[in-house]
Amino acid sequence: MEGNVLFAFMLTLFAGLSTGIGSAIAFFAKKTNTKFLSISLGFSAGVMIYVSMVEIFFKAQESLIAELGEKTGSWVTVISFFGGMFLIGLIDKLVPSSENPHELHSIEEINEEHPDHTHHQEQIDKRKEAEKNHKLLRMGMFTALAIAIHNFPEGLATFIAALHDPSLGIPIAVAIAIHNIPEGIAVSVPIYYATGSKKKAFLYSFLSGLSEPVGALVGYLILMPFMSETLMGIVFASVAGIMIYISLDELLPSAREYGEHHLSIYGMVGGMAVMALSILLFL
Repeated sequence: MEGNVLFAFMLTLFAGLSTGIGSAIAFFAKKTNTKFLSISLGFSAGVMIYVSMVEIFFKAQESLIAELGEKTGSWVTVISFFGGMFLIGLIDKLVPSSENPHELHSIEEINEEHPDHTHHQEQIDKRKEAEKNHKLLRMGMFTALAIAIHNFPEGLATFIAALHDPSLGIPIAVAIAIHNIPEGIAVSVPIYYATGSKKKAFLYSFLSGLSEPVGALVGYLILMPFMSETLMGIVFASVAGIMIYISLDELLPSAREYGEHHLSIYGMVGGMAVMALSILLFL
C-alpha cells in the first residue's frame, strides 16, 4: 500500500507540473503547432472518456454492488457519477468567467512586435500600456488561480485512479498532463506580456499546476481515515464523472478551437483506441 501511495502521488505530481511544459513551449517555440495541439487534446479527451466509461465506472459499480447489493450498488454508482459531474460543474460556475482558464493563447502573442510611436504620443501610450499590462497581469493571475482550482479535483481523480489500479493511473496521468500543457501557455502568455519576465510567467504557470498534487494529498488525508470499499467505489464513480465533464467541457472545445474540427475527433478516436489496446494488453 505504501508503495502504491507513493507511485500514485508521483504520477499526480507529473500530471500537475506539465503546466510548466506548456510555459516552456511558449517561450522556446517560435509558433504554436495548432494541428499537434488539436490532435493531442482530442487524444487526451479520448483516453479520459474511454477509461471513465469502460473501466472506472464499471469497476466502481462492481465494488459497490459487492458491498451494497445489486439495486442499491447500481443506484449509488450512477448518483456518484453524476455527483462528480455536478461538483466540477459547480467549480466551473464559481470561477469567474471573465478570467476563463479556457481562454486560448498562442505563442505568437509573445513574439508580436509593438509598432513604433511618435514622441508626441509616448505619454499617452505609456499610460495605456501600463493599464493594459495591469489588465493582462490580472488576467494571468486569475487564470493561474482558476486553473489551480480546476486542478484540485483533477489531482484527486488521478491519485485515486492510480491508487485503485496502477495500470489505469498511468494513461490518466498522461491524459491530464497533455490537458495541462495549453493551460500552462494560457497562464504564462499574459503574465509574460504584462511583466516582460519569463521567470515570473514560468513560476506562476508552474505553481498553478502544483495544486494537482496538493489536491491528491488533501483528498488522501481527508478520505483515508474513512476509507472503505463503499467509499472507494463512490469516489471512483465520481472520478469517472469528473473526467467525462473535463473532456466534454474543456478538452474537446479547446481542441476544436486550436485546429480543425476533424483533427480533434481523429485525436479522440486515437486516444480511445490506444486506451482500449493498453487495457487489453494488461488483461
